[in-house]
Amino acid sequence: MFRATLKSLLARKVRLILSGLAVVLGVMFVSGAFVLTDTLGRSFDAIFADAYEGVDVNVAAKPKIDIGETEGMQATSPVPAATLEKVRAVPGVAEATGVVGVDGARLIGSNGKAVASFGPPQLGENWTGESDLVQLREGRAPQADDEIVINKALAVAGKVKVGDRVGVLTLAPKQEFTIVGLFGYSGGRDSIGGANEIMFTTPVAQRLMLGAPDTYSNISVTAAGGVSDEELRDAVAAAVGAEFEVKTGTQLSEDAAAGMKEALSFFNRILLGFAAVALLVGTFLILNTFSIIVAQRTRELALMRAVGASGRQIIGSVVLEAVAVGLVASVLGLGAGIGIGALLAYLFSTFAGGLTLAGVGVPLSAVIGAFAVGLVITVVAALLPALRASRIPPIAAMQDVATPDRPLTKVTVAGAIVTAIGGALLALGLTGNAGGSTLVTILGGVLFAFIGVALLTPLISRPVVSLLGAIFAWSVPGKLGRLNSGRNPRRTAITAAALMVGIALVTGVTVILDSAKSSIGGLAQDNLKAELVIAGAQSGPRPPSFDPAVLEKAAAIPGVRLADGEYGDLAMVGGERTWVAASSDVAALRQIFGAEPTAGNIDRLAPDEMLVSSDTAKARGLSVGSKVPVQTSRGEAQTYTVTGIYASSQLTNPVVLPAEAARGFTIPQPIQGFIQLAPGTRVADVQPQIEALLADSPEVSVADREAFIEQQTGQLDGLLTMIQILLALAIVIAVLGIINTLALSVLERTRELGLLRAIGLRRAQTMRMITVEAVVISVFGALLGVVVGAGLGAAVVEALRDEGITDLVLPWTQMGVFLGLAAIVGVVAAALPAVRAARINVLGAIAHD
Repeated sequence: MFRATLKSLLARKVRLILSGLAVVLGVMFVSGAFVLTDTLGRSFDAIFADAYEGVDVNVAAKPKIDIGETEGMQATSPVPAATLEKVRAVPGVAEATGVVGVDGARLIGSNGKAVASFGPPQLGENWTGESDLVQLREGRAPQADDEIVINKALAVAGKVKVGDRVGVLTLAPKQEFTIVGLFGYSGGRDSIGGANEIMFTTPVAQRLMLGAPDTYSNISVTAAGGVSDEELRDAVAAAVGAEFEVKTGTQLSEDAAAGMKEALSFFNRILLGFAAVALLVGTFLILNTFSIIVAQRTRELALMRAVGASGRQIIGSVVLEAVAVGLVASVLGLGAGIGIGALLAYLFSTFAGGLTLAGVGVPLSAVIGAFAVGLVITVVAALLPALRASRIPPIAAMQDVATPDRPLTKVTVAGAIVTAIGGALLALGLTGNAGGSTLVTILGGVLFAFIGVALLTPLISRPVVSLLGAIFAWSVPGKLGRLNSGRNPRRTAITAAALMVGIALVTGVTVILDSAKSSIGGLAQDNLKAELVIAGAQSGPRPPSFDPAVLEKAAAIPGVRLADGEYGDLAMVGGERTWVAASSDVAALRQIFGAEPTAGNIDRLAPDEMLVSSDTAKARGLSVGSKVPVQTSRGEAQTYTVTGIYASSQLTNPVVLPAEAARGFTIPQPIQGFIQLAPGTRVADVQPQIEALLADSPEVSVADREAFIEQQTGQLDGLLTMIQILLALAIVIAVLGIINTLALSVLERTRELGLLRAIGLRRAQTMRMITVEAVVISVFGALLGVVVGAGLGAAVVEALRDEGITDLVLPWTQMGVFLGLAAIVGVVAAALPAVRAARINVLGAIAHD
């Protein structure tokens, strides 16, 4: 049996390799994801080890509010200068240095725009002198209050040099400084981890980055000889008290690297998700391939049974072929994954501003994942055909090769049950009744729904394919192609299901994002009563901000009725983490955002008063007069009195604090501004004047309401494009499936094609017949995908209605394009099989057994 299996493999190596390509692509994503995260993880390990190389112990104040990686920028709690003196007095301390190092210092480059960073921090620091790590490359250290030094990487990015006068944005509005020096790091590095760094004199750094004199972001401590880092850490911790975090340099490095790896795991999950889609589509392809091969080998397998092979041996033979295909695909996929992982790591390092990469490695998880996934998917997909092969009776050796089509009752019942399970899981997840497993439940529901629809596809394939084929029934090749595409509903269904998965996912995502865009745009158009909006595009954890003085000057422009600045941050409100806003003019809540009071007064706020939305008041049992403690990121805890409750809407925050509270926010500057004009005032008359006021705030611009809405919703277009590109892999695999099915079908029908040629079917007509078959199958799969995707997308939109997505938008144009592309895909997929069918030797085909 082993020798027979080996010969069977060698005889069918091309078609098996073609089916194995699906596994190769899926395994590539799996192994590539692990290679990418391993390479970047080791790179960040090295970076943080370098950054904290000279630190034995570090002292930092505990943050007042912990901000997650995806929630924004963590505010730094200042360490008083008195704490520095305490640390210096601790036995075992050789040296203690007060350090200012806070994210949020942005250099305005030679082009007048702020130098952007897509990931690495933009640090504002105090110059503490050269060391083994930090080295001046040009110029000198800063001495005056208007002097700075910057790292070489920032100088290159901003196209500035020593002696240039530049603007810098910090917690304060733009200020002018002279660059007096450029610095780098040991080993010839221009930066560490791609960070942009600006170093001021210590008093200026304290004022601009911490907002208070005689404070530091942390204290760097060096141990005296004979004192271990752990001993010094414990001694310093005892001296400074529980409100400070005291860690060794090794701990700091490990914690920083762990935080970065947690952020990287997000990309890992995305890649693994798309790998799962690719492998799901590949499963259909492999299942179809082995089913066809088993059907073609009916007489061969029956002869084996007749000469004594058991059903178990037949199963083993087919599974062995699957194992061979899986092994080859896993090896190729692992190799491709290593290359893709290395390429993505390089692109990430370039995009992140020159991150120094560690050598590309192949972690054990990549190898195990590659072979486990490749083998399991291939073998599981081949099991059903293997069981079918084991049931071939020996008497089949005396019959024709073709196998009769089996009833669809069992597969239909199974499809109905699986679809019902998928629908139930989706209902649980989308209605919020899945507990803490909402995402897993929804993904499980989508998976079951896809599998269920795929199982039901044979039932509907014959009538739908017949209807689609009628378009081509005007000619003999068209009629034959139509009949061929419907002669084996199972095969057609499995081939079409592979394409259905990719098209359904793209359609579903498009429905959700287009509905979100329409809902956001409609909400803003209906409720945002500001003709001009000041805002910027956020490219990192810190949203762009501008000088609050702009609002005062804007309010004085003739024709401006109201100029409101909106501040935002995460705060602890009544012991719960809550997004809060502060407004420079509380009247905007009603006049610009259309919020109506449900209790109390919402048109004014004293420094110790607050407003809450009706949903927040209901959820927390608040009413007018309630006292609520609030802890902001930088300020001291304060108790506010609720003086008004406003109707909740998607345009308003849960809590509104007075403008004075913004001084305690992570960013104490407005991040958005709204300008309402008096009746009869033209936007074109006011907008240029606002633009002139923003000359010193290059991160933001002013736009009319329509342009602002387009800018906000345009971010969803970029997300949709990225998802479509990644899901294109599933469609490529589906195309391979159509090619493979047609190629095997042509081989299976060799004698039939020879007879058709013998009675007068020309080569061109033969090619048209195969092409019609491919187009019908492809369009059927796309049609199924469009319908399923639109249905799933509509279900998600309905579930998100309470989150503000109230409009259901079906992308008719895109769905039409998908169907048109499916027809083109069918033509392309049919090319090679059609040429092969046209070249069949007529006499040899007639004699084919």
